[in-house]
Amino acid sequence: MQRVAFLIDSGERIDCLLNPETVQVTRLAGVRQRGGADGQLTGAGLADDPLLFTGGGRTELVLDLLFDIDFAEGQVQPTDVRALTRPLWMLAENSAVEHGWLRPPLVRMVWGKTWNVPGVIVAVAERFDAFTATGSPRRSWLRLKLVRVAEDARRAEEGFAEELSAAQTPTVAPGTAVVAAGDGTTADTSGVRFDLLAHDALGSPLRWRLLAEHNRITDPLAVPAGTALAVPPLPGTAPAGASALDSSGTGS
Repeated sequence: MQRVAFLIDSGERIDCLLNPETVQVTRLAGVRQRGGADGQLTGAGLADDPLLFTGGGRTELVLDLLFDIDFAEGQVQPTDVRALTRPLWMLAENSAVEHGWLRPPLVRMVWGKTWNVPGVIVAVAERFDAFTATGSPRRSWLRLKLVRVAEDARRAEEGFAEELSAAQTPTVAPGTAVVAAGDGTTADTSGVRFDLLAHDALGSPLRWRLLAEHNRITDPLAVPAGTALAVPPLPGTAPAGASALDSSGTGS
């Protein structure tokens, strides 16, 4: 079992245990049968139906996750594993609004150093076992289907702008430093969650690129725990200690 995290566009994080032998990835191309007002088109003498190439496509990931109350972190341990899995069920609800239409919340699945997939959860199924005498399940085997969302340059820029507009106030002042702490899933010298550092330093996990570029970090997933990172000013704000410039471009 390995740990995987789901980062929600609201800034929340859900940690799970993942069996890496059961990850299934499916790609469906943007192709469908041609149709008209009277239904699907067919052609006399053709070996195959006429097709319409719509562009794009659909990428699906099916994950088998494990939840167990004995593995739950925190001071208060739940007595029913459904307290841990309910947040994932809620991600399959149309609870967010985009351009006036309801949609499921955007999530980002982060696993290890090579999986960082943005998408929406479209299906959840759960199997319980290890019941208590009162009928409460202690363990859950949860199968989840995530559909990747498009991230072309224009849509990615729009999406980040929308989500960053609701960012929280940073807890660390620009010009100071934030120390990278391990996430507890690997050795103390690695396993840093760079997105959580960005949340503390810049008010949103989606600003991790800004934190990485400011510190000239090319691989945020390889930052050792204990590394001190300089906190940059937010876009549109002056650096800490900067003096005002007069119209001639020199300091006043």
